[in-house]
Amino acid sequence: MTVYLPTLKQLQYLVTLHDHGHFGKAAESCFVTQSTLSASLRELESLIGVTLVERTRRVVRFTPLGIRIVEKARRVLREAEELADMARAAGQPLAGELRMGVIPTIAPFLLPRLLPSLRRDWPDLKLYLREETSQAACDSLHRGQLDCVLLALPYGCGHVESAPLFDDRLFVAYPPGEAPPGEGAVAAAAIDEDRLLLLEDGHCLKDHALAACNRPELRAEAAMLGTSLHTLVQMVANGLGQTLVPEIAIEAGLLAGTGVESRRLQADQAFRRIALIWRKDSPREEEFRLFANALKQG
Repeated sequence: MTVYLPTLKQLQYLVTLHDHGHFGKAAESCFVTQSTLSASLRELESLIGVTLVERTRRVVRFTPLGIRIVEKARRVLREAEELADMARAAGQPLAGELRMGVIPTIAPFLLPRLLPSLRRDWPDLKLYLREETSQAACDSLHRGQLDCVLLALPYGCGHVESAPLFDDRLFVAYPPGEAPPGEGAVAAAAIDEDRLLLLEDGHCLKDHALAACNRPELRAEAAMLGTSLHTLVQMVANGLGQTLVPEIAIEAGLLAGTGVESRRLQADQAFRRIALIWRKDSPREEEFRLFANALKQG
């Protein structure tokens, strides 16, 4: 009896369609025409004898079996990528493509400092960057869409390995003229919960800040309005409240020209740990550790 084996290309089309929920967008992502993608998936369904996708004018709906096959296809595609990774890792390190996720509270402040040295020291490395919130980046990592992630720990990202880069201290940012006198650190107890501004849910910096302060009431009282650190700083500059900012953002000039003043936060865990993470048991582990060391030196 002849058993039909799906091609990797068909599995890629299937997974991409599930991720986008739209034939046109999936085809664009795969750099093929919509008719090519649709015909390939119809051929797959015909040869294995089951319906995977219910097609209507407005909705792409996967059957229960289709969803199960998508999840299996993700694992197959990841294993296929790791075969190529094993061969690449055995050859020249840090050469070829590397897809790295970076969270928004790191990317604009750290990357401008790191990228020039990476280009200089590893000219054969093709680094593709994707900015996502922590949870989205972790999901992309485990789906095989990213090879590694520049993340702030602690954060629950599943079965991963990590290489710490440095500790990023937290500072309290005050509107012009409202900072305590002197240059000393500010105790968490001195933060005004009625005027505290934090990032929206989905940004791990919010959780790091709240954990550092160790004041449960801040979670309920804080006005969590900011979509980015730049937005929060502008709100503080206009006297709307106080916020917490990481040291790398201050060193990168986030507060320059705003009149906002900062004081170091005094607490047991008044920092977040910046680290490179990757999937556990990845065949590229040695390469990722080498990459982490390169990031440290940058």
